[in-house]
Amino acid sequence: MASFKVLSQQSITNTSKTTQQSFKMFAPASPFSRPLPAGDRTMSAMYRQIGVETSISGASPHQLIKLLFNGYFEALTEAKGAMPKKDHEGKGKAIGRAIRIVDEGLKASLDLSAGGEIARNLNDLYSYICIRLTHANLHNDEKALDECANLMTPVKEAWDAIQTNAGQVQASRMELQA
Repeated sequence: MASFKVLSQQSITNTSKTTQQSFKMFAPASPFSRPLPAGDRTMSAMYRQIGVETSISGASPHQLIKLLFNGYFEALTEAKGAMPKKDHEGKGKAIGRAIRIVDEGLKASLDLSAGGEIARNLNDLYSYICIRLTHANLHNDEKALDECANLMTPVKEAWDAIQTNAGQVQASRMELQA
């Protein structure tokens, strides 16, 4: 509380380091609104991030899940590439991103009450994948990463088929109306 009282007594026009640093404690309103220092990311990564943000803003719920699957497999590829290079930081970040995608994205989007047995099975699968990803990170286990990819591939393929079938149904409805 003492530091709060000191900060509250300073003028808004005061540009001391303490005042500037105090604003850093507040999270941005959106994860996309924070400025990125130029040296933190390559230009290609920045363009890729812009592409992802653009995809997200106009995506349907089905497309959002598809983007999560794509991000998951991209993260696994990055982690697998970092392991032989002994890039522990890169591996950890990539596996952490994959875990967040599965846990906070795919698993959190399940409706367990309405989804029935399928949703419960997916929930269990996603929990298992998170455990195996953690194991892969701790033990540099490429086989665990392969297992996670092999477990998720049929789910992604099924999800992709849903959109394809929905598109075919929509196209056939349009043909019938014409």
